[in-house]
Amino acid sequence: MKKKFKLEDLDCANCAAKMEEAIKKIDGVNDAVVSFLAQKMTIDADDARFDDIMKEVQATIAKVEPDCKLIM
Repeated sequence: MKKKFKLEDLDCANCAAKMEEAIKKIDGVNDAVVSFLAQKMTIDADDARFDDIMKEVQATIAKVEPDCKLIM
């Protein structure tokens, strides 16, 4: 399943790159793109586990950029 999400309070391009790299390593994630300029994230992940994967994604985002919020 491929979905797009809005990111709020993503402060720098470096953080966006770190998030993207970390999210791609999550089991079940096929691809992820985090755009600092657009303040958006596109994620392609396993349909059957999508909700669980998104919980991990949110935790990863919080580790890299504590003020950044994923708008679902």
